[in-house]
Amino acid sequence: MIIVKNEGIILKKTNLEFENKGVLNPACIQVDDIIHMFYRAINHNDISSIGYCQLKNNKVVKRLKEPVLFPEYNYEKNGVEDPRITLLDGTYYLFYTAYDGKNALIAYATSKDLVNFTKQGLISPKISYDEAEDIFRESKVRERYIMFEMLYKETGGKDILLFEKDAALFPQKFNNKFALLHRILPGIQIIYFNNFSELTEDYWRDYFKNLGDFIVLDPFFWFEGRNIGGGCPPIETKDGWLIIYHAVEDTPFGKIYHASAALLDLKNPLKVLGRLKEPLFSPEASWEKSGITNNVVFPTGAVVRDKRLYIYYGVADKLIAARSVDLAELLSELKSTKL
Repeated sequence: MIIVKNEGIILKKTNLEFENKGVLNPACIQVDDIIHMFYRAINHNDISSIGYCQLKNNKVVKRLKEPVLFPEYNYEKNGVEDPRITLLDGTYYLFYTAYDGKNALIAYATSKDLVNFTKQGLISPKISYDEAEDIFRESKVRERYIMFEMLYKETGGKDILLFEKDAALFPQKFNNKFALLHRILPGIQIIYFNNFSELTEDYWRDYFKNLGDFIVLDPFFWFEGRNIGGGCPPIETKDGWLIIYHAVEDTPFGKIYHASAALLDLKNPLKVLGRLKEPLFSPEASWEKSGITNNVVFPTGAVVRDKRLYIYYGVADKLIAARSVDLAELLSELKSTKL
């Protein structure tokens, strides 16, 4: 039994134009005793940008009145969404979902100082669901992958592009290669590459042909009935890479988002060492059950402080809260889980 402490609400919307509808789904990184939080902000036109604040002991000590990233290009004209941040070799990589009103794709920006960010553009392939369905039929993936392709094609049209979300970079390289977690519904996959310039459409097409070999996690338990997706960037521990992810349960009353955890091998993150059989936490408080989107806890940022893991998450698409667990307790539970 893992004891999860509710740390309460961390951040709410303000009357500022860029965040007057909601704040949610933050990227977090700790430098000394300050947590730098980059959060998704939504305005009343439903356009998202990325705001910034600093936390000390979970209290806001600084908050900018302007977004640090906002829509500038056609591929992101309807939103810069759901950031995740990783420090690797002296560079901060901030990944986000670029939304143009129809297609959701992965983009990223880089910084050396957490103040000035340079957008590096899209890395997702511009492959339609219609074409992806044909590729997936030849690869070793579950039928559920093809089902989602058919669903999006029917609702968005044959030209809708393969949705790519929830990208998070490992904070170290493997055999001198970057390792990036990403999500093609309904599971979580990993891609390895030497340089971001490699991620061309041809590269992705070859990858998709062997997608079954790069699936880290697929839905398995009752609370993962619809799909799962990446949450916080991987955290290195003595026992393995700790992954906090979200899981979506389909119910007669609508979808319920849960938070869960898995442990991956330090040398080969495709090897799963343990995985919780029950949610780490779920919507419980009234403000988690009711909001812009009901019944959503969506973990996207985490830091380790004083032997505790603090998980920052979006709540019902309207505000940001945190929960914490004893790190050793969580790792012990994961190591004892036999799948």
